[in-house]
Amino acid sequence: MRLLALGEPLLEFSSVQDQPLDSAEQFSVGFGGDTSNFVVAASRSGVSAGYITRIGDDEFGTSLLRLWEREGIDATHVVRERGGRTGIYFISRDTRSSSFTYYRAGSPSSRLRPEDVPLPAIEAAAALHVSGITQAISTTACDAAFHAMRAARERSTLVSYDPNYRPALWPLERARAVITRSVQLCDVALPNIEEGRLLSERATPTEILRWFAALGPRIVVLKMGEQGALLWHKDQISEIRPHPVVPVDSTGAGDAFDGAFVARLVEGDTPVEAARYAAVTGALTTQGHGAVNPIPHREAILAVLHEDEAADN
Repeated sequence: MRLLALGEPLLEFSSVQDQPLDSAEQFSVGFGGDTSNFVVAASRSGVSAGYITRIGDDEFGTSLLRLWEREGIDATHVVRERGGRTGIYFISRDTRSSSFTYYRAGSPSSRLRPEDVPLPAIEAAAALHVSGITQAISTTACDAAFHAMRAARERSTLVSYDPNYRPALWPLERARAVITRSVQLCDVALPNIEEGRLLSERATPTEILRWFAALGPRIVVLKMGEQGALLWHKDQISEIRPHPVVPVDSTGAGDAFDGAFVARLVEGDTPVEAARYAAVTGALTTQGHGAVNPIPHREAILAVLHEDEAADN
């Protein structure tokens, strides 16, 4: 496996119409969980990926295993917990935004622990990806994430990290402390601008980018949605233009960006090349509903990149 991710997968129920949950009558079933989305995006970009997690032995856990099998994702290090109830979430929409309702408390993923971290697999991988959501769902999952990151650093495995700060999961001060230490341990930091403002207490994109860079990662990408991204590498800042789209649903777009970026990075792209590829990936992911279904495959991403390059010339 070239890439590994550790975290929490979820089953997704998405309202078919633009309705709140109290009046929604139909749902489409899909998949979510930021690190699971990451490995799907990486696999669809042509890079072998594996996942470290705990799921229930219920039907929802089985459904997730089938997803990873279809996507070619190695599930060797997925623990099925007897009697465990795999986490789920619901998406409802109106004309302006999406709303998320989670049923994940006490899920098997929240019982991730350092003993679940497969050290030989981390040593063999080119990169390990971790997120702040994993650290927020429980103390043991947080311990597992830190154990995995430290193990990766000791074994010269690249560590990528997305803060993915969710206020509903933990207070800002604790999140800031944990995320700050995690960025210090990572090689690639992948924050978005909204959480960047909260965590750094800085105002402008450049100030936020430099705050993260000062913590020590080799690469920082500040994701800014329809404004594109800013990349910091070797004390140079590069602007990554957005691929223009009219978004339908932004669920999972940041995760898809992460998976595409790290996939291309370990395959030898420069950080700028990887970020341009990832920006298209994230944009195309907003063109359908749900977190996983709209994530594009490599061929579609390259076709858009070629079109964009031709338009520039």
